[in-house]
Amino acid sequence: MADNALPKSLQDNPELGRWVSFDEPGVVAIRSGKVELGQGILTALAQIAADELGLHPRLVRLAPCDTDCSPDEGITAGSQSVEVSGASIRIAMAQARATLIDAAAARLGADAARLSCHDGVVLLEGAPTGLDFWSAAALVDWRQPVSGNVPVQPIAARCAVGADHARIDMAAKRGGAGFIHDLSMPGLLHARVIRQPFRLARLADVDEAWLQRRYPGIAVLRRNDFFALIGPDEYGVHAAHADASRFSTWEEVPGRWRSAETAGEVVTRLGSAPSSRGAARLDERYSRARVAHASIGPSCALALFDAGRLTVWSHSQGIFPLRAQIARCLGLALRAVRVVHAHGSGCYGHNGADDAALDAAIIALERPGRPVRIQWSREDELGRGPLGAAMSAAVDAEIDAAGRVTSWNLSVVSEPHAQRPGFGGHVNLSSAEALDSAHLPGKVADLPAAAGGGAARNAVAIYDFPGQTATVRLDTRSRIRTSSLRSLGAHLNVFAIESAMDELADLAGADPLDFRLRHLSDERCRAVLEGAAEMSSWPGSHGASEGRSLGIAAARYKNKGAWLAAVAEVSVEEEIRLERLWLCADVGLVINPEGARSQIEGGAIQAASWTLKEEVKVEGDRVPALDWNAYPILKFSEIPEIETRFIIDPMHPPLGAGEAAQGPVAAAIGNAASRALGLRMRDLPLTRDRLIEALMNA
Repeated sequence: MADNALPKSLQDNPELGRWVSFDEPGVVAIRSGKVELGQGILTALAQIAADELGLHPRLVRLAPCDTDCSPDEGITAGSQSVEVSGASIRIAMAQARATLIDAAAARLGADAARLSCHDGVVLLEGAPTGLDFWSAAALVDWRQPVSGNVPVQPIAARCAVGADHARIDMAAKRGGAGFIHDLSMPGLLHARVIRQPFRLARLADVDEAWLQRRYPGIAVLRRNDFFALIGPDEYGVHAAHADASRFSTWEEVPGRWRSAETAGEVVTRLGSAPSSRGAARLDERYSRARVAHASIGPSCALALFDAGRLTVWSHSQGIFPLRAQIARCLGLALRAVRVVHAHGSGCYGHNGADDAALDAAIIALERPGRPVRIQWSREDELGRGPLGAAMSAAVDAEIDAAGRVTSWNLSVVSEPHAQRPGFGGHVNLSSAEALDSAHLPGKVADLPAAAGGGAARNAVAIYDFPGQTATVRLDTRSRIRTSSLRSLGAHLNVFAIESAMDELADLAGADPLDFRLRHLSDERCRAVLEGAAEMSSWPGSHGASEGRSLGIAAARYKNKGAWLAAVAEVSVEEEIRLERLWLCADVGLVINPEGARSQIEGGAIQAASWTLKEEVKVEGDRVPALDWNAYPILKFSEIPEIETRFIIDPMHPPLGAGEAAQGPVAAAIGNAASRALGLRMRDLPLTRDRLIEALMNA
């Protein structure tokens, strides 16, 4: 394998010893720059490493991600951890295994070809040699670069990959000690930040006398518009934080807020424009509201500033970019900041974790030698962290007399999806703006196509149209902060494309499945569509307008990732209820079948919740205080029966499964609901209020 064929993670982190350590006898410590978000990546990476090293997975431990010693793999996002980090670990461990065998051969004076290994024990023609990986490791120069020239294990020799293995991170979590919220240190100070009620609000007044009378012992830290409460008793700090409106006043400063510049419209054109008008035309608009991450556990961070060095514990998805922005914001040298990943509540995207980390860091600098713990309130978690972007997508398409699409134009208008720390050259942390309003981004861009796009993600339809255009424009007029949320623009874009395909099928008088297949040459996409149809006995026994129906949809995530087709069965009475889901997915080589199933089905449940319930309602371009009553999510009693099937070919490389379900499930639900009602619903979420509005307007 040539150097230029190495995965980017290995190109950026070529030193072999950055990826593996044999310091602890009987345990191989694997280091990855990808972090556990609840997606089971640690288990999958352990399986990959175990196969390459010839070990049982129980001998492999994934070391905590730490900017001091882990490879810098950027952000854990985009369903790329198995594709990129997994491929990097496979290549690196193949070289580690070969290097250890060579070192053992030199020590034994034997031909390396006669040596093998089993669970770390070095064997000579099948017999123990007295050496193992841990003793041989001392003979290896771990500074050597990973070349990519050592062959990886053939598929037939892999034992761990392709089998179900229990999550290696779950034991501690079940025992109440596996999350960042469980961390504690001697002398711990608790803190709460009283967040700006709207972006760039100015802290006009603090009645510290009232605060001290009501909550004695609570200290105040104020730096411009950054305002925090600190004390040794968490309950007291929490109670004072809940009373913030009684002793603090905020105000608007005219002219302080300004919209960020954008690149304008970005147009993608494929094929050629039609030479004549079609026989029928569809011109409709689809939309979704802003969505919260809604993690069950609120954002949390710890920080300690000691001996001139700042250490931060965070459940961020990108500890290296976070370290850089903390250092930049606080005027510290990069080497003076260390960020250690600790597991948090499940989240796929840019939630409040990074903000909480900066909060803790700011306070820790003011309290040297004392560890500081920040935890957000439920209201802050739902309404003050970055939200999933509001979007609209308009489809203008035509079909000919034979029922084939002759033209297709998709126009997307979206709030930004790419405002993680450091993106666009900006700090992108709320407390940075509170410290200095100059940190407000002046220009915002979408994620590049190479990263899958943001607003543009899945804006190009997968179908064989003679010509299509996708136009994407960012809208930065609102001061409400938006950023990356699971699948980014793919959720709404696939919903729009697949809803329009159903509407065009109706115009053509065609079955929705047949209509898709006549426009689809991608064999792997055809296979998942046909698989989902077979699983669900498509098209079902219910006709249109009967109050119960099936809907179908499919997509390939980012147009280069996993394929997934979904069939949804919904019933409609006073509200739309999802009864069943059938999911057929092609994620290439499946590392851990049960883990992949959990990813697909977890994504489907979240997509259903977004599609049926979730919406952040704003008041005058501001997010009001939210709780679970104001922001309902899917309840356990509302979770549908789910059947999932994988199309597995071990010859295909693995593809990420975590975000493949978001768009197809939303569209399948929308198509089923529209078929059951006999009228089309195009705006998400499909709530009871929207259902009543649609029926009244029918």
